[in-house]
Amino acid sequence: MSPRLKLRDIAFFERPVHFARPFRFGAIAISATPQLFVRVEIEVEGKGSAVGASAELLVPKWFDKRPELSPAQTVDGLRRSLEIARGLYLARTGYLTAFDLHASCIGTQVATCAKKNIPALAAVYGPAEIDKAILDALLRAAETSFFDGMAANIAGIDARLSPDLSERDIRTFLSSRKRLERVAIRHTVGLDDAVEGEGGVADSRENAGARYFKLKLSGDPAADAARLARIGKELDTLGHDYKASLDANEQYADLAALQALVDRLDHDPALRPIAARLLYVEQPMPRDITRQSPLGSLGARGFIIDEADDSYDAFPTARALGYRGISSKSCKGLYKALVNATRAAKWSAEGEAFFVTAEDLTCQAGLAVQQDLALGALIGVTHAERNGHHYVDGFGDTPAAEAAAFAALHPDLYADAGQGIRLSVHDGDLLTGSLHAAGFATSVHPDWSALRPLEQPKSLQEQLA
Repeated sequence: MSPRLKLRDIAFFERPVHFARPFRFGAIAISATPQLFVRVEIEVEGKGSAVGASAELLVPKWFDKRPELSPAQTVDGLRRSLEIARGLYLARTGYLTAFDLHASCIGTQVATCAKKNIPALAAVYGPAEIDKAILDALLRAAETSFFDGMAANIAGIDARLSPDLSERDIRTFLSSRKRLERVAIRHTVGLDDAVEGEGGVADSRENAGARYFKLKLSGDPAADAARLARIGKELDTLGHDYKASLDANEQYADLAALQALVDRLDHDPALRPIAARLLYVEQPMPRDITRQSPLGSLGARGFIIDEADDSYDAFPTARALGYRGISSKSCKGLYKALVNATRAAKWSAEGEAFFVTAEDLTCQAGLAVQQDLALGALIGVTHAERNGHHYVDGFGDTPAAEAAAFAALHPDLYADAGQGIRLSVHDGDLLTGSLHAAGFATSVHPDWSALRPLEQPKSLQEQLA
């Protein structure tokens, strides 16, 4: 039996995060954005009360890319998603399992957000962040780690939101999980990042010795091919082999444009270094076009969805269109990531290869990177995009004492080599040993007194003004 809990409180906070360099993906370049922090208080049946926490950047123009909205308006959409979710979760007053709580709110959350012109991907952000904090509190109350707790299905995950699976499928997958001791980093090359020379893709001071690279695409086949040829030439100087993925962030307009890129990958000798090492192509087309466009013969290249992953039926839908994979991001929902990993394992056992990747929406040092890394290490992803340490200087605007507390209790993940406390990469890998602690992958919570309350989202009238 999974333990049942009552929610006592949900509080939201934020902290500014300033980037060390602009991060350009799709049609936007980010130089700063707030980081959200969630604090929940729960009462666990028979075990007393506990406090849990989670964190995630409030990233503009990713969850909602509509051109008529400003970056600030899309961040406000995430704040509204959080507030709607808070009201729905706190309205459930009886004892429920953690997954009961999630499952009873997620449908109403998406429907309510739709009425307020918030798309589904932004709608699931609020529950995703609350769920992480609730799970942290539940694991603390049970005095167990994320890895042990999830193997025993402490959250009570069942198949009610994924009728293509059975209860046994989920239980079997979870009980088979063992923590990966190391997860290789996949280094992001943003559209504004240097390619050649000092600070370029082959500079070990920038790529932290990575053996995996994620290369952003602009949506222009000719321009992307030219840039990929430059990147491949540089990566050939690494002195070791590597693998690559491509991420278009919905920038390819349609299948014809995508075919033009794949034709170049298949036939242009200058692209051979990248094409020969290519693992998959991530979310090439806009999410609405994706759902209307079977890949056909293009599917042989290995495509995955990310921004189109906004519901529990997104992966089965994508599979029918020719996609082979889906991304795990805790900001889209940890329970959905676990369900999708169950699907990939089940479908692969039936004969065809399906997979889950670990992608990063600039998870920052501390809670965000640890919880997202733990999720990937649980479901078995051997390499994960990790770009927070690349685009933000260490712990950024985090108070020094808070950063020091994380470094003291997670010494395998952080180190100070004379430039402040930063993520510690070991021969291209992150170590997960210290994540095996009571709670959701953290022995430390943020300094709540150093955070400001979540800014209230502006009304439509204020936005128009």
